[in-house]
Amino acid sequence: MQWRWRLKDELLTPDQHNKYLGFAHLAYAALHSLMGVFFGVMMIVMFVTIPSSPGNSSPPPPVLFVIACFFLVFTVGWAIPSMVAAYALLKKKKWAKTAGIVAGVFAAAQMPVGTAVCVYTFWFLFGEPGRSLYDQSTKSLSGGRPDWNGVNQQRSSEGEYAPTASPPDWR
Repeated sequence: MQWRWRLKDELLTPDQHNKYLGFAHLAYAALHSLMGVFFGVMMIVMFVTIPSSPGNSSPPPPVLFVIACFFLVFTVGWAIPSMVAAYALLKKKKWAKTAGIVAGVFAAAQMPVGTAVCVYTFWFLFGEPGRSLYDQSTKSLSGGRPDWNGVNQQRSSEGEYAPTASPPDWR
């Protein structure tokens, strides 16, 4: 049996891209949180076990413990936007596009997984698949001209056509 790659038959729908993007943000958040917890715990163990001697010029272990806890909270907190975006994308919330953009910006700094998630997020949300899925409000608008001052509404309520004033003849 011969395998062929048929790109035309293998295209993903916007719903499938949305699902995969939600899973990508969820995986990024889990990986980033696990690595943060691992390094935070490792720092706490290392800093607490440093022997304190009178001639030692290093900071006391409680200060290092606070620094390690700050690192742990910061690292796990950095993944929260991706968790929120994953929830919004998987549940197809109206605010999923905004949450995805914010999470993509946060993920961009974490090379290489976060950058890949960011590129996929921006490609999907700013591309045609994302627009077709999340920009429904622009499709539901009427096709007429915008009425900024309520003039068209006033004219239609009168029920008659009122032509606009012609410019004065300056000759």
